[in-house]
Amino acid sequence: MIRVLLADDQALLRAGFRALLDAERDIEIVAEAADGEEAVALAGRHQPDVVLMDIRMPKLDGLLATKQIAANEDLAGTKVIILTTFELDEYVFEALRSGASGFLVKDTEPAELIRAVRAVVEGNGLLSPSVTAKLIAEYATRAKEPPASDLHLLTEREKEVMALAGQGLSNGEIAASLVVSPMTAKTHVSRAMVKLGARDRAQLVVMAYESGLVRPGWTGSSS
Repeated sequence: MIRVLLADDQALLRAGFRALLDAERDIEIVAEAADGEEAVALAGRHQPDVVLMDIRMPKLDGLLATKQIAANEDLAGTKVIILTTFELDEYVFEALRSGASGFLVKDTEPAELIRAVRAVVEGNGLLSPSVTAKLIAEYATRAKEPPASDLHLLTEREKEVMALAGQGLSNGEIAASLVVSPMTAKTHVSRAMVKLGARDRAQLVVMAYESGLVRPGWTGSSS
């Protein structure tokens, strides 16, 4: 059973999410929070698998709440999905850097929301990959210089796979691009995450842009 915490200051929206998700046999809502402070407290108490986190809330916004949840070792298994009104929200990139596993716009289709909840639990942290990649590229350009990188820890193949993941490609698409099996692609992605200390795939993509391995508008091979 996938246990979900809803965090949004709009009661009507929470009610809609609850009705939608509770109707699924493998998903249950364990708690609801109306502000960021309550979200952090309830996450610690219930240790949900997924937190659907509104980015703009009173007392403590979703960004700071996400940082606190990601920093809590007891919540290492909790995935945060940021909910935002606009696809290119200026806070979403920072939320991904802070430990969020992905994001969804609030008017997303019901089936996509359900798929997203299941996806992050399965370890597929990057949601709406093409849109997320665009967002990361947009805000990566604002950095004056890339931070120190541990890319030297990766093999050339792992760098290549990381770069393709940075474009928003799924494991299957990476496999097709490199003419390897999906399992091999998944293994390379997993090894890159472990070596770089990435919490999930979303953070691996952020690292790909921040390190300069992938550049905004990049469409070629990393080799």
